[in-house]
Amino acid sequence: MAGHNYTHDHEEVEIAPPQTKAIWRTFYILGGITAFEFLIAFTLHASILKTSIFIGLTIVKAFYIVGEFMHLKHEVKSLIWAVLLPCMFVVWLLVALLIEGESIFMIR
Repeated sequence: MAGHNYTHDHEEVEIAPPQTKAIWRTFYILGGITAFEFLIAFTLHASILKTSIFIGLTIVKAFYIVGEFMHLKHEVKSLIWAVLLPCMFVVWLLVALLIEGESIFMIR
């Protein structure tokens, strides 16, 4: 390798500033929803309302996490619907199976 002169041209690359404000905002929003879930867990007795609130808040947190950390909220609407529509059908299927699955015990 004697006689070869390896030189690399490095361009000045501007590094984007850290997005700490967005990260802390996301932390506070998810922390607030989780704190609200804990408040409900320790104040309400077991009921359909309590379960519904937990399921609803879990779905809200899941959509927020997907939107923020997987950057889905910055995509085009058709891609968002291509992800959300199958998820909604899966949730509908699970609810239908739970409701109909319970009815088999009523037959016997």
